[in-house]
Amino acid sequence: MQYKENITDKKAEVLLKICSLLMTSGANTSRVLLLLERFSKLMNTDAQVFINHKAFIITLTDEKTQEKTTQLKRLPGHGINFSIMSALSRASMKAKNEAWSFNQIEDEVNRIADLKHYPRIIILLAVSLAGAGFCNLFGGNWLNMIITFFATMGGLFVRQELVKKSFNHYLCALVGAFIASSIAAVALFINANNEPQLAMATSVLFLIPGVPLINSFTDLVDGYIITGTVRFINGLIFVMAIALALFIVMYIFGIHSL
Repeated sequence: MQYKENITDKKAEVLLKICSLLMTSGANTSRVLLLLERFSKLMNTDAQVFINHKAFIITLTDEKTQEKTTQLKRLPGHGINFSIMSALSRASMKAKNEAWSFNQIEDEVNRIADLKHYPRIIILLAVSLAGAGFCNLFGGNWLNMIITFFATMGGLFVRQELVKKSFNHYLCALVGAFIASSIAAVALFINANNEPQLAMATSVLFLIPGVPLINSFTDLVDGYIITGTVRFINGLIFVMAIALALFIVMYIFGIHSL
């Protein structure tokens, strides 16, 4: 006998997809629950959800038929994608104002999920320019900025390659920081009088987990202790990986301070 999926199951799948997109794009727990409630009301359902850093469990009840379903969805690796977060927020308001049907919501969520990232070369150039800008803010000269630019680009490129090959994300951060700081350290020996230690310090800033640490604080303040704690520990491990990479490079090249 073939199992026939009912409409409540489909609604639960779409809501889980929305939660997954938000969480893995860098949204905090309050934002995830806000949009979940907004979309569930538009679908004439009541949603109860358990949020974990690695999975969601949702129990969905149809307000008309009282039909219930419970589903679990494991989350892929987390990243930062503000385009998806803003697109889902706009879609929720538009769906509310225009009274979208379930099929319209499902189609829009699928479209948002398929949104393409910026081209890789644009990301490499933009992040490298940002690193060079930080170097300038901390007092670096043009040579320091150029070193930081290429060090950041090298570290980010290697990290992207490792992520594509599904390596552990902490290891990706460690290797990315090691490559970036190593490029800056080589420049230190080529031009020792220019003090490009500043380039070493700023070339790894692209790896700092600012969003997870901010989200951990907001989650803890809002009372979501489990997700807030997990996010804080996750961010802390990334920071430790970056620090370890800098320590290894400083030890190899005999650099005593940054």
